[in-house]
Amino acid sequence: GNEMSIMALLWIISTTTFGSIMFYAEGEHPDTDMPSITASCWWTIATMSTVGYGDKAPKTNLGRCLGSCVVLVSMVFMALPMTLIVGKFSAAYDEMSNNEEEEGTNAEDKKEENG
Repeated sequence: GNEMSIMALLWIISTTTFGSIMFYAEGEHPDTDMPSITASCWWTIATMSTVGYGDKAPKTNLGRCLGSCVVLVSMVFMALPMTLIVGKFSAAYDEMSNNEEEEGTNAEDKKEENG
């Protein structure tokens, strides 16, 4: 619950921040693929989600450097939810295993009492 909400908020903040910076980095190039902040945010979303449509790409050296930063940051964004999911799965599996062990122990105790 709460962890995923925080991740979604950080994703929105990162998208808006990187999209805005990319717009200003690419804005002076005559053949830019990012004529607006929303177009730059679209590029940021496609890049951060690792989809990378290829319909937009930075043309300036500053934009390409920023694009590299976006890719590196997106690796963290993709890795963090996986650790949350694996952690929750592991906790649920441990709880299920403990419940099965307790049920098995209770059944053995009842057999001894009745036997």
